[in-house]
Amino acid sequence: MDLLTPAEGECALEHARNVLLEHVVRTPYKEPEFPLVFSRKRGVFVTLTKRGDLRGCIGFPHAVMPLKDAIREAACSAATGDPRFPPVTAKEIPDILVEVTVLTEPEVLDVSPADRPARIEVGKHGLIVQGYGRSGLLLPQVPVEWGWNVTEFLDHTCIKAGLPRDCWREPSVQISTFEGQIFSEKKVSLK
Repeated sequence: MDLLTPAEGECALEHARNVLLEHVVRTPYKEPEFPLVFSRKRGVFVTLTKRGDLRGCIGFPHAVMPLKDAIREAACSAATGDPRFPPVTAKEIPDILVEVTVLTEPEVLDVSPADRPARIEVGKHGLIVQGYGRSGLLLPQVPVEWGWNVTEFLDHTCIKAGLPRDCWREPSVQISTFEGQIFSEKKVSLK
């Protein structure tokens, strides 16, 4: 994975924050000149939290558009398109923290179901479960935040897909891993 530098990570966070302000508060935002990495296609997720609680998380697991565009789309969708939550309001913006996770391309675990847990490292890998016409994804930071082991991580990714918790043990269910570079705001930045 081409890692972003810390400065590029800050740029990704500022971009997501400014898009959020533009989308929710209607603050005008003229995109700056981005470093070259932002023109490359990358998977990305934007996560919004409010006082430590999830408020929205949307993204693209695959590299389908340039990073700057993917961040824009994900930030807007996390704010107003996550079906688990009502749209973020202008009043909430001062309490919202932004996190941007830039992803590697997912890779299918091409091993027997019994060998899958040994190929997954909690804190390093994110997971995608696909089976029975459903799919679910959990970012690498999720099992760390919840204190899950590998089996619990697999189980919860199945649940996220709306499938039975241990469906990952079935050969017909596909498991993919990816890695993520995480950039998080430590405090709200309203410029």
